[in-house]
Amino acid sequence: MAERLPTLDGSSDVPDTSGESGGAQGVGCHGDARDAARAAGDNEALKALMEDYPLGPHEQPQGMCPAFGSLRVGLRMRRTATVLSGSACCVYGLTFTSHFYGARRTVGYVPFNSESLVTGALYEDIKQAMVDLADPEDYDAIVMTNLCIPTASGVPLDMLPKEINGVRIVGIDVPGFGVPTHAEAKDVLSGAVLKRARLEAEAGPVARPKNLVEDRPTVSLLGELFPADPMGIAALIEPMGMALGPVVPVREWRELYAALDSEVCAAIHPHYVRAAAEFKKAGRAVVGSGPVGVEGTAAWLKSIGAAAGIPADTTGAAVDRATKMIAGAIASAPLEGRIQVSGYEGSELLVARVMIEAGADVPYVGTALPKSEWSQADFEWLEAHGTHVQFRASLEQDIEAFKETKPDLVIGTTPVVQEAKENGVPGLYFTNLVSARPIFGPAGAGSLAPVLMGAMKGRERLGQMKSFFAGVGTGHAAGYGWTEVPEKKLSAKERNARARGGKATTGKGKHSELAVGKEHEGAKAPGEEAGVARDTSASIRTKDRIRQSAAAKGSAKRAEKATEAETEAGKATEAEKPEPATAGGAD
Repeated sequence: MAERLPTLDGSSDVPDTSGESGGAQGVGCHGDARDAARAAGDNEALKALMEDYPLGPHEQPQGMCPAFGSLRVGLRMRRTATVLSGSACCVYGLTFTSHFYGARRTVGYVPFNSESLVTGALYEDIKQAMVDLADPEDYDAIVMTNLCIPTASGVPLDMLPKEINGVRIVGIDVPGFGVPTHAEAKDVLSGAVLKRARLEAEAGPVARPKNLVEDRPTVSLLGELFPADPMGIAALIEPMGMALGPVVPVREWRELYAALDSEVCAAIHPHYVRAAAEFKKAGRAVVGSGPVGVEGTAAWLKSIGAAAGIPADTTGAAVDRATKMIAGAIASAPLEGRIQVSGYEGSELLVARVMIEAGADVPYVGTALPKSEWSQADFEWLEAHGTHVQFRASLEQDIEAFKETKPDLVIGTTPVVQEAKENGVPGLYFTNLVSARPIFGPAGAGSLAPVLMGAMKGRERLGQMKSFFAGVGTGHAAGYGWTEVPEKKLSAKERNARARGGKATTGKGKHSELAVGKEHEGAKAPGEEAGVARDTSASIRTKDRIRQSAAAKGSAKRAEKATEAETEAGKATEAEKPEPATAGGAD
């Protein structure tokens, strides 16, 4: 018999299962699920998430579902199965997005309903799915992920067997209300697999990693990087007698052992707090920032050399060599203009440093990620150069910064770029057009300037487009017709309010005589032309309410016909009435 788990209110009774909606007791995503989880009070997984990934002002993701980050990391690992448990609509969206971004792997799904969720049957279903899937011929590991509702309901993935048939079982909770961004969800899974690999290595011999470097100290990198960047970083540390280790997130389980075997971990993306913690538990030094620009590269190489115990003169020679090359690259591709930077990848501060050293004015940097000890050096450098850094930046803050700083170019998320272009300012999507280019070493110093300067030259073209389309309207009236602006489709609530004399916004089209409000001064409501005052009293008869509602929908003719029909009906009723008896009466 399945173990009974407590419900969200602490009882163990089975609720009404007549509906099989997204979760138990009507729990939904984000706010509702968060409140329910807090009410439970004993969810250790949620407590850890809240501590490691502090929420921002908006308290829930403003981008894609965070679980996409961990899902993507899992799907990129060879010989690793990925299974989700959550609402069907969420699982559909996540699998669709993962395949859209090039995943060619199956995503497993353990469904549930209200009864299985609160009785413990869901946990048993998950456990059975692990048993069915754990084939050592196909997999080294299975990643089991709880989405919002199973996490909020306390489905205990930590109770799953650590290994089945020689296949590792790694359970993680990635709720949208506990992990603010998909970038941090990558850290959730990376930290979990690093922890398992560390414990395995501490317990005894493990499988030998491929291409293990044993003759020199190595540096592992934290963060998903552009493919050319690791090679560029390897060239910078090679004169110091060091080699590059794996990049975490890894592509194969054995790479985790090689990563933990490195002398130094470079937290290029500073939000990998759980992964960094595992390196520190393994006795490895963790260094923040990255080799960007002249000053950033010099400081980073010195930190790496000190952490690895490299002689100061050896490190100094490597610094001199690298900074000369980077200075030359910057001089050959200078930047001019004011640029705003925002994004959710984790490299926003590093990108801004490159731009500033190349000559750009960067008044504002917004990142959806929180401040951490690994971003402190970049934060201080940017602040010293007059840049405001907004951690856990919301969309509203990014747009407000755009309005205030009036940049020549906006680099950001899709809605921020859209806001810029609508105002005639060039914009580039951070993830596809900036993050997808090298930013470290000489390659980074020279790769961004041509793209950014080319974008800023397009401002005149955007101005011409804005002028050409001037007057076509915005919102519901954007881009319509040559003769009139369409009427806004009102909701039932707006129509009813308008029928009772309330104000509503609408277009000035052919039905504008029905509009109410200052934007349509002089407009007359149905019946006013005949000198009949509109009835706005609370006690309106049903037929009058229907007539007013029809009029509010923009159908004056329909309202007139209704009035005429009522008049005719009244006449017919009067004609059918029997004539009153006279004084003479009947015989």
